[in-house]
Amino acid sequence: MATIKRFEDVRGWQLAKELAKKVYSVTAEGRFSRDFALRDQIRGAAGSIMHNIAEGFEAGSDKEFIRFLRYSLRSAAEVQSQIYLAFELKYFEQKDFDSISSSLAEIKSNLHGFIAYLVRSSKNHAFREEASTYLVVSEDDL
Repeated sequence: MATIKRFEDVRGWQLAKELAKKVYSVTAEGRFSRDFALRDQIRGAAGSIMHNIAEGFEAGSDKEFIRFLRYSLRSAAEVQSQIYLAFELKYFEQKDFDSISSSLAEIKSNLHGFIAYLVRSSKNHAFREEASTYLVVSEDDL
């Protein structure tokens, strides 16, 4: 039986937190730091990835959690689009673009996999809350 006790245990959240730190770092320098609209937009979208995972975790049902994970995917797509613009405006170097792109790909893959798992498990399992711990339990355990 797999147990995730806190949203901080969700691998997608951990990856999103690292991405947000990268985004804040590259947007704090040079011309990017002075493009307030794009800087604030990409920072907000990067933060939304992790924040939606946390919020969804606390939603109390797998259906709601999945909904928030999908919001996280949308925010990841927003960051991905924004880094193309920022890169073409020469706000950061290729290595930063590659690092952020790689992080986004890993996050999106992880979230897609987690959503698929929750969808599958919701057909065969219950997602219940016990003492602030989410447990994935089989129907036989109910």
